[in-house]
Amino acid sequence: MPPFPPRNRGSAPDPGPQTPDGLKSEGATVNDRPVRPTGVTRRRALAAGAGGLAAVALSGGRAMAAPAPAPALQPYASYWFPDSLPSGTPEPGVVWRSLASWEPGKDPDLPFNRATVPLAARFAPPPPNGTARTGQARVCALAAFATTSGNPSQGAPTSDCYAPTNWAYLDELVFWGGSSGEGLILAPNAPVVDAAHRNGVPVLGTVFLPPAAYGGQLRWTRDLVRRGPDGGFPLADRLIRVARTYGFDGWFVNAETGGGDARLGADMRDFIAYLQTHGEGLRVTWYDAMAVSGGIDWQNRLNEHNAPFFQAAGTMFLNFNWDRSGLVSSAGLARRLGRSPYDLWAGIDVEARGWDTPVDWDAVVPAAGPHVTSYGFYRPEWTWKSLPAAGRGPGAFHARDDRFWSGQALDPTAPEAGPWRPPAASVADRSTLTALPFATTFNTGHGLGWYEKGRRTGDAAWNHLGLQDRLPGRRWTVRTAGPRPAVGFDFADAWRGGSSLLVDGGLTGPATVELYAARLPFADSTVVELAQRTDPGSAAVRVELAVAVDEEPYAFLPAGTLRAGGRGWTTVTVRAGARLRGRTGRTIRSLGIRLTAADGGAVRWRLGRLAVRDAAPAAPARPANPAITAARVGAGGTAELRLAWGAPARSGHRTGPVRQYEVRQALPGGRFRFLGGTCGHAYYVPALRRTDGEAATRIEVRAVDELYAVSAPAPVTFRW
Repeated sequence: MPPFPPRNRGSAPDPGPQTPDGLKSEGATVNDRPVRPTGVTRRRALAAGAGGLAAVALSGGRAMAAPAPAPALQPYASYWFPDSLPSGTPEPGVVWRSLASWEPGKDPDLPFNRATVPLAARFAPPPPNGTARTGQARVCALAAFATTSGNPSQGAPTSDCYAPTNWAYLDELVFWGGSSGEGLILAPNAPVVDAAHRNGVPVLGTVFLPPAAYGGQLRWTRDLVRRGPDGGFPLADRLIRVARTYGFDGWFVNAETGGGDARLGADMRDFIAYLQTHGEGLRVTWYDAMAVSGGIDWQNRLNEHNAPFFQAAGTMFLNFNWDRSGLVSSAGLARRLGRSPYDLWAGIDVEARGWDTPVDWDAVVPAAGPHVTSYGFYRPEWTWKSLPAAGRGPGAFHARDDRFWSGQALDPTAPEAGPWRPPAASVADRSTLTALPFATTFNTGHGLGWYEKGRRTGDAAWNHLGLQDRLPGRRWTVRTAGPRPAVGFDFADAWRGGSSLLVDGGLTGPATVELYAARLPFADSTVVELAQRTDPGSAAVRVELAVAVDEEPYAFLPAGTLRAGGRGWTTVTVRAGARLRGRTGRTIRSLGIRLTAADGGAVRWRLGRLAVRDAAPAAPARPANPAITAARVGAGGTAELRLAWGAPARSGHRTGPVRQYEVRQALPGGRFRFLGGTCGHAYYVPALRRTDGEAATRIEVRAVDELYAVSAPAPVTFRW
């Protein structure tokens, strides 16, 4: 069979013969097209599905070159073959690269692909229900955000994307991809890593050695595990260097190319052990495909055929055809090997059916008794991909994604006990709120426009997960004696970013929306700031800040009464420390909001910002030396640009770290247009729009800190 085509070209290979594990996956897709259920297994879906999404179209990303030919300016996430390249020529838009020859100093896209947010520490608060458990099963996810060759490095001008926000239940995210027509090794893009790290979730790149039916060649496996003169593994060293340089946390290794022998199996085991030990803290997850014999033989459990790989790696993802007895025996063997059974991920393929996927949950996370193993979702971006074309807005996606993780009722205090068991029913959520200052604008990392202080400054759809805030971990805990209002992220208005938190419904009594579990220091000087509004048609609503200190019940502090009908955004500062002086010196354990509507009316109330701080904010210094490093003018008065700048100089002891940088275009009359933002020091602008035939356009880069205090602009001029 010819090599497997790149994932963004839309052609689906023949699914091939029945594979040894024999578990059919009804309704599976390859390259987003249905394939015959006969002969398609969940294991084969894992192989075929790597990077199997349609490419995201980028407006302005293919502008014609300036007078002299120039390379494409749009940067993408990096991908490689181990060493030798395929025969022939790549598809248009695909670049074949060898990891063996990669050098960071020669990588022009590295500034766009380097993640900068450190991995946050987190803790597990007491679960909100009686079934979720702390210290037992964990959850990982293998998610494809785009095609292997089509993952933009710095977001894109569309809100139609997979924007995960339920980080509280995740222990590990695998940036899934790889194909024989593009590249077998895929590094995560910076926005995904930055968003995950802000929420304490490590991110792994993918090493995918596909079956021969999908273009796999055994020489690529041998290239990967080739030993150096000193007996080490040069490409393991390269993988370690890539992860360190790009700022992500390790590798998911999926070796499925058949034809190997015991020598190759031993080399692969030693390669994984080398990668794990020399990585010094990097995570390595092994997929249950290759056996120690060197052949491909999915075990669906931990046993003598794959235990050496499990011992070499940090964790192992068990193939999907597991059963109760197999997981029990796997857990027992893990313990005898001196390992935790929760280092085993029982694979659950949700790519085709999402929450309608049949799963024997009691085999993994029994409702009575200890959990058996951890589990891993394969392709949870189903919540995005399965949306109908007419309903693919960001609000619809988040409602579905919250249902996937929290349950149909969107109530983690009482998740349903039906066929689908959402993670909120079994797994304790985690939080990173341990230090001040803390602020959120409920920005999910994509939107239909961009807002600053309630004013729309960007008129185009966008996505960049690096700009995502720390969002409430429990979707949604509402305490009320009456009907529960609907709570969710909404994109019709925002205080800052692209979204706000909307509470919508009739309130026959007070309703407390619990937002954040925390371990925040509480001092006399602690204040909490809110930006809020009601929409037209809303009843008047009394707002109170809910603060729980240590194990005490909530204290409710007045935070304003908003008149009926919507009056625009308003801000309020609650001096919580002064109001609760007898409780300071201790720890804030929970933050929320209590709403009361006059006469039990229906409210549409938005929260656009929540900030907790002690000292007054001091704006950061401006970014250093912004420059346009590459540009190309296209037709229609647009240009694509690459920008770079340096970190601001520290301007005093009150200046905190920079959270992100934002790029905007100056317009006539003192107005501005939002162009984008990033956590790093380089940004790609796909389509700068010329205004009124101007000869030059002023672009400003601003630094933004954790409280969203904004620096003075650092300008740079683009001449048309």
